[in-house]
Amino acid sequence: MSDGHGPGGGQYPGGQYPGGQYSGGKQPGDQYPSGYRPPQPMSPEDQRLWATLTHVGGIFSNVLVPVIAYFVLRDRGNFVREHTRAALNFHITMAIAYFAGVLTSVLGIGILVIAATGIVSIVFGVLAALAANQGQFYRYPLSIEFIKR
Repeated sequence: MSDGHGPGGGQYPGGQYPGGQYSGGKQPGDQYPSGYRPPQPMSPEDQRLWATLTHVGGIFSNVLVPVIAYFVLRDRGNFVREHTRAALNFHITMAIAYFAGVLTSVLGIGILVIAATGIVSIVFGVLAALAANQGQFYRYPLSIEFIKR
């Protein structure tokens, strides 16, 4: 039977948890743990490197590398944010095309759709990586803009 002061029995005395504090010593309203620093902007060279790696990684892993890069690097600079966003949009579009190729492979044309999608992904991924390495923005053709600016 519970006396109203333990688990399943309501509040603790004074409305606080044991030890007089909330979990981890934090009070309500503390947004970040102590010692947390917001993401620092990257240098232009680092932004170019990560943008290039995102485009190359998209060639080999389709959506996985661009998704990770977008969520990890989007707050680190405008250049890398735009490139990771563009790569993610393009590779989501390519994933849809691959899926359409798999569905239509029953009809025989799916193999051609899959092959064309692979070639387009490689060619435009290399062009985007070269542009990123040179410090230029790149807009993928045939890309649906799922993630807006």
